[in-house]
Amino acid sequence: MSFVDPVIKAENLTKCFPDMTAVDRISFEIRAGECFGFLGPNGAGKTSTIRMIYGFSPITDGRLLVFGKDIRTHFREIKARTGVCQQENNLDPDLTVWENLLVYARYFSLPRDTARQRAEEWLTFMGLIHKRQARIPELSGGLMRRLVIARALIHNPDLLILDEPTTGLDPQSRHQVWEQVRQLKAKGLCILLTTHYMDEAEQICDRLVIMDQGHILVEGEPLSLIRRHIGGNVIEVENPGRPLTDFLEARQIPFEQLPHLLLIPTREGEKLFRQISDEYCTGGCTLRMATLEDVFLKFTGRGLRE
Repeated sequence: MSFVDPVIKAENLTKCFPDMTAVDRISFEIRAGECFGFLGPNGAGKTSTIRMIYGFSPITDGRLLVFGKDIRTHFREIKARTGVCQQENNLDPDLTVWENLLVYARYFSLPRDTARQRAEEWLTFMGLIHKRQARIPELSGGLMRRLVIARALIHNPDLLILDEPTTGLDPQSRHQVWEQVRQLKAKGLCILLTTHYMDEAEQICDRLVIMDQGHILVEGEPLSLIRRHIGGNVIEVENPGRPLTDFLEARQIPFEQLPHLLLIPTREGEKLFRQISDEYCTGGCTLRMATLEDVFLKFTGRGLRE
């Protein structure tokens, strides 16, 4: 594979189960050195997609190349170059931090001296070297997630898959993981990320897709998606009256009506906000920057999912 080739290339990738189609003929490419995100509500097909990429789940149809090799016929070669940080902290509670890494290194047939050197390097990188003799139950949730990432890196992979790496973490721990992901990306590592945190995707993903019901709804750079589909700002009006909706409809300004809130995505920013707040706002009225969450909700809706 040359440096210009994509690390991952999917064409009409499909995953079917007896009672449903989890991934329905999606196509995408992930380039070397970028962080690529998969976003979507529960059941969108994100996890099914990444499980096919690292060979845990066989593809039903389509074509999937990783490092230029077909996942169907070169599974072992691909796995040897891929690190996976799964949603669950499946660390061995009876072993120390150090021992967890050394035992995992055996799956990749690393010589003992190499494994020890790599364990030292990645524990230092992840800020865990002072916990090397601690057992897993002694670690906080944030430290455990950082250890799972260190373990996924023990064989120096060319592709790192992070499946919801910061779920359940406090804000400080989340930001520490973000910074370490940025550093890995700066080293040239290709990273595939799934997350439910829109700010996480907006902060660290170079490109992303939003999925729902097995399909890719939209793809692009986070800021580009925000500007293209929402604009620069969103005006929020609490308990809006009929005069405001009449005004917006007359000017053909799109808006979203919620039970007690009106959302107005706009490129006019302060000019439109001043007019609305002066003439139509009887309750709370705010102007904020548009976010990736606005894009996500526009495409996937606001309804609760099972």
